[in-house]
Amino acid sequence: MRTLALAFDLGGTELRGALVERGGDVIARVSEQTMAEAGSEAVIGRIIALAGKLLGDHPQAKVIGIGACAPGPLDPKAGIVIGPPTLSGWHNVPMIDILSRQFGLPVRLENDANAAALGEWRYGAGRGSESLVFVTVSTGIGGGVIADGHIYHGRRGLAAEIGHMTITGEGDRCFCGNVGCFEAVASGTALGRRATQLTAPGDGSALRRLSGNGDVSARHVVEAARAGDAAARDLVDAEARWLGIGFTNLLHLYSPEVIVMGGGLSNGFDLLAPGIRATIDERAMQAYRDVPIVPAELGDRAGLVGAASLILWEGEPGTALSMVQDEGADTARTA
Repeated sequence: MRTLALAFDLGGTELRGALVERGGDVIARVSEQTMAEAGSEAVIGRIIALAGKLLGDHPQAKVIGIGACAPGPLDPKAGIVIGPPTLSGWHNVPMIDILSRQFGLPVRLENDANAAALGEWRYGAGRGSESLVFVTVSTGIGGGVIADGHIYHGRRGLAAEIGHMTITGEGDRCFCGNVGCFEAVASGTALGRRATQLTAPGDGSALRRLSGNGDVSARHVVEAARAGDAAARDLVDAEARWLGIGFTNLLHLYSPEVIVMGGGLSNGFDLLAPGIRATIDERAMQAYRDVPIVPAELGDRAGLVGAASLILWEGEPGTALSMVQDEGADTARTA
């Protein structure tokens, strides 16, 4: 009988659940809309219902615990979702306590970007490395850092808010209120906004034709660039430069063995990679230029398998328990 973990990836749009085995294989999977406006009780009720479905459909499964990931800010050690801006009515929700009481199983909680980083490190593009930075480029920009085989949490688990590095003094205002955030200039949303501003409905451009004469998205830009459209190619080149600037900062800050790029915009990685590399070679100090930049391998499974690994690899490097134990040992050594 295989040892499995229940895993949940709570997103602002979609709630995903799965049964995952130690090797990272997803045995069964369910999903539904998150009901982000419904409040924490309703959403946790749906998590419990999906868990019941997965367990009911696989009555012989040996489930040893539940790994969950959610948008930050959250405190993974206390097991509390503090107040994610994409979920209404979530204020200091003790998610670990609620789920552990419901199922009588160990529960681990992690920031969704950190969980995805852990998934790519254990099972995906970062396999075999001791350190990586995972960057997801989609509606926004998020990320997670694995340093020396551990998730880098920082104070209160708030480290590696990659999207809100300031990388310019100009541009549109970010939702956080600042100007010049990495997310505000290099996200898929920012790329789509630039493409929309560059064109007009009915102008005959490839970008507007792909968008049905509505707002242009990053996906439309990639499609048009892949088809050889010159305006889309220019937009991709500009996007690659912004990503390269942000990635250069990440190389200098964390010195990872690899940077893994995920998210919706990674579908255009082959188009973006030359410009990203050229910018890094131009801007990074020499010692950092040989770090590979690679596309993520796990897609939307990364958060699920990363969250599951918090249970399945408990006590091993990179898990919640091992980090608590390591910190306890450090305290003892300095006492």
